[in-house]
Amino acid sequence: MTTDAPQEGFISHLIELRTRLLRAVLAILVVFVVLFIYPGPSAIYDLLAQPMLASLPEGTRMIATGVITPFMVPVKVTMMTSFVLALPVVLYQAWAFVAPGLYQHEQRLALPLIASSTLLFLLGMAFCYFVVFRTVFHFIAGFAPESITPAPDIEAYVSFVMTMFVAFGVTFEVPIAVILLVKSGVVTVEKLRAARGYVIVGAFVIAAVVTPPDVLSQFMLAVPLCLLFEVGLLVASAMKKREPKPEDNDNQEITP
Repeated sequence: MTTDAPQEGFISHLIELRTRLLRAVLAILVVFVVLFIYPGPSAIYDLLAQPMLASLPEGTRMIATGVITPFMVPVKVTMMTSFVLALPVVLYQAWAFVAPGLYQHEQRLALPLIASSTLLFLLGMAFCYFVVFRTVFHFIAGFAPESITPAPDIEAYVSFVMTMFVAFGVTFEVPIAVILLVKSGVVTVEKLRAARGYVIVGAFVIAAVVTPPDVLSQFMLAVPLCLLFEVGLLVASAMKKREPKPEDNDNQEITP
């Protein structure tokens, strides 16, 4: 009896995990089918390619060097879009799986963090698409010799776009990381403020590794990272001030 109880609990957790994973995958597939029907993979890819096309000479198009690339690349973009649109459902399923093992105050904190992290990731992608791509592509196109006609390959373009989306999406998660570090007691706000110089240097190093080898794109990643670090410090400091002091808790327990 005693040996079967832990095993049954482990199996029930595996069943719960499988159920949550299936629901998350189903949500992504439902969005993918809807997008595949309307507006279609080609229209979604054309929207993604607008920043690059706007920087190319008039009448110039992108090229596809592979045999099945014109089909597979738009489908890949549609799948990526489906995952982004279904991200709230995916994160909710992850939260619902771990929520029973959290304390009540941790549950109250977890859901706002999931919602805010989703919003910040989407804001990072939007900033990358509307600001970074349009600025960087025009900047790079301005250095192209007149004897060259740029014709980017669509597969290389999508790979570059996905890398940049992830980089800026993760960068916009910096405030959440700072808040979690402070709330969990790993570091204090004072220590993070003292390490501000190291953070700035690290931001530019990360930007140099992730972004293309031009100063503009590196600058446009490093500066938001530093600013978001400061935002995280402000929010974490405000949350710390709102926490009840230990003596206040003791007084509440003694009071009849």
